[in-house]
Amino acid sequence: MKLDKYDIPDDLLYTKEHEWARVGANSTVVGITDYAADQLHDIVFVELPPQGSEQKQGSRVCSVESVKSSADVTSPLSGRVIRVNETLSTHPEKVNQSPYGDGWFFEISPSNLESEKGNLLDAKGYAEYLKGLLG
Repeated sequence: MKLDKYDIPDDLLYTKEHEWARVGANSTVVGITDYAADQLHDIVFVELPPQGSEQKQGSRVCSVESVKSSADVTSPLSGRVIRVNETLSTHPEKVNQSPYGDGWFFEISPSNLESEKGNLLDAKGYAEYLKGLLG
């Protein structure tokens, strides 16, 4: 799905803080949306969460810095961080180049997936939310 110039993949879940979650059988990969990456402009630093750390849905898990600003990244689901994208430490621009691909941030093993999934938006819901922001 596309809204204006922004990609919104149908197979992901989204937060209103512009994170995405690709839910798999045993884990969920997390990143920021095309819209968020565009709003930040040129990303120059990504603070990744500690591997093995426990996260709560909606809590700050890491941050992103660009030439213009910085932003917190919140966890779309509760659980334990099982992997981080170390590539972003040396190549933070991957977030701008491929927010849904090589620019992912971390992978989490969800502890409460079924009950927390309902707090996230599907692609259509996120598109509607974004439409309201874009005017």
